[in-house]
Amino acid sequence: MHRLEFYFDCSSPWTYLAFEHAQQLLAGLPVEIVWKPILVGGLFNTVNPSVYANRENPVPAKAAYGRKDMQDWARFVGITIGAPPVFPVNSVKAMRGAFLALDQGLLVPYARRVFQAYWRDLEDISRDEVLRPLVQEVGLDPARFFTAITEDSLKARLRASTDELMRRGGFGSPTFFLDGNDMYFGNDRLHLIQRKIAFNPT
Repeated sequence: MHRLEFYFDCSSPWTYLAFEHAQQLLAGLPVEIVWKPILVGGLFNTVNPSVYANRENPVPAKAAYGRKDMQDWARFVGITIGAPPVFPVNSVKAMRGAFLALDQGLLVPYARRVFQAYWRDLEDISRDEVLRPLVQEVGLDPARFFTAITEDSLKARLRASTDELMRRGGFGSPTFFLDGNDMYFGNDRLHLIQRKIAFNPT
């Protein structure tokens, strides 16, 4: 089996695409996806502050094409990506909670609902009242969830995962590592990963 480490933050639209696309594209191949929640803002602040400069001074033609490109990909993958009124969003609660979901075997349904709440339903995922119903929907106990995300253990795990990605050369979300240190960045690199696995099945 191959091992694909998937570093992700639900506040990124391209990561939402990659989250769904990876599961579609890699289904049936001999690969295990290892989910690694991170806080992408921590990466930007430390190793990739150019993201903020680009947001403040976008190139109009490039920005327009980027919006078209994202919608083309969304149609291809079969999801809806809108324009949340709160962007960027503080995803720290959701991403700490991802570790609780991971521990209980609920990472995929949990992350999917967080992605949907923000990118499809355009809700502010930093707010408890938005997280509470989706947490309950996927089978997590809301009381335990909101207690756990304030505990030092989950805070430390999110920091450690983010720091780990930085040490490995990552600078954004989604970032993938195939079988060790073979790094890829971005939803559109999944086809390269698929091809490499298909041509090297063991």
